[in-house]
Amino acid sequence: MNKERLFANLWIAMEAVLANRVRSMLTALGIIFGVAAVIAMLAIGNGAQKEILEQIKLVGVNNIIIKPVVEQSEENLAEEDEEEGKESKKFSTGLTLDDKKSIHASIPGIQTISPEILIDTYIINSGVRRSAKLIGVEPSYFEIFSFNLAEGKMFNDTQLEKGETVCIIGKSIKSRFFPSQNPIGKYLKCGPNWLKVIGVLEERLISQSSISKLGIRDYNMDVYTPLQTILVRYKNRALLTEEMIQSANRGSAGFVRFGSAPVSTEAEVSQNPNYHQLDRMVVQVAETNKLNATADVIVRMLERKHNEVIDYEIEIPELLLKQQQRTNDIFSYVLGAIAGISLIVGGIGIMNIMLAAVLERIKEIGLRLSIGAKKSDIINQFMFESMMISFSGGVIGIFLGVFMALAVSRFAEIPTVISFGSILISFGVAIAIGLIFGIFPARKAALQDPITSLRYE
Repeated sequence: MNKERLFANLWIAMEAVLANRVRSMLTALGIIFGVAAVIAMLAIGNGAQKEILEQIKLVGVNNIIIKPVVEQSEENLAEEDEEEGKESKKFSTGLTLDDKKSIHASIPGIQTISPEILIDTYIINSGVRRSAKLIGVEPSYFEIFSFNLAEGKMFNDTQLEKGETVCIIGKSIKSRFFPSQNPIGKYLKCGPNWLKVIGVLEERLISQSSISKLGIRDYNMDVYTPLQTILVRYKNRALLTEEMIQSANRGSAGFVRFGSAPVSTEAEVSQNPNYHQLDRMVVQVAETNKLNATADVIVRMLERKHNEVIDYEIEIPELLLKQQQRTNDIFSYVLGAIAGISLIVGGIGIMNIMLAAVLERIKEIGLRLSIGAKKSDIINQFMFESMMISFSGGVIGIFLGVFMALAVSRFAEIPTVISFGSILISFGVAIAIGLIFGIFPARKAALQDPITSLRYE
């Protein structure tokens, strides 16, 4: 019997909602946009979190990045003659493989070191030419940055030691130069040399914002070759060149040799600013809590080896990533708060409309009470009405929220991840709001005096 009364109340509530479609839809708008906002905002937040994790993989974990810079000097020309004969200007060998060996041998807690040489060049294959970056690396590079092969194989010891003309290409290079064939075993002309493709890397998804903020290259368009191949067959800036000898013979300040690597003079540096053998060196520390201490030790060591010439800079990308993660978290909290407020406003709208419905339907309420309806029946009727409005608003809001998330991802190029959890949470909150904000109007309707209600005009 109780079930029959419950279903009867549900049917009456459904008839009331359908009889006032426009009012019900306007009431549900707050819930619709609230649910849609929650789903879209959480999708944007989840997308930002996923991008941060991808960035961590791209810049590595517990990494210290050492980059070469050309020394910026400032001199007083009036004092130049006075300073002549005194202590000569100090020169640096630049960032070299010797620095790598010294760091690895002298500093404890170093897990691995990856030296890199980057050359801006061009690629030619099948009549297609495109500018690209040729990166000289060691196997540790792929370990640090979590690169995996989609096909082919990694460099072997012989190729690394002898500097053989082999390469591993990014996914986009394969798509552009080998769209309909297997690139393994084929050749690409990179600058003056033909390189044999022995592997293709898996695609790395990265947004333009990450490229600009974190200085990350588009790894999918890079060509990787053994470091020794670059030094032997392309460029080794640590070697003595004919230009340096001619410069010295012309009577310029000459060059100064430290260790095994010659270094260009101030005049030579002005002609060829990059005198560093390496373009980047990534030092991976075993323990996170020793990251800053290790960086300090590296600074002191390089300062001694480079004769107190600060021609390098040290970055710890983990700090930048943490700051960006905090920014994204704050952004997600603000968006979530706004979406939550939208849901609450929608609930208040439901309560207001239902209270107005109580005033409009006082005579109907009095008639139901006079023919035997209980107060619980009146409460159930109005509760069902508010929950149906919330339910329908929640369903429509889910579709609208998914559409908004997909639209943001497509047109604004912001990564979004729609999760089942966000849909469940937003829909559950919508139903709960309908229940909570429907209690007061339902109780007000049930407390109406039947005699007074029947006389109400």
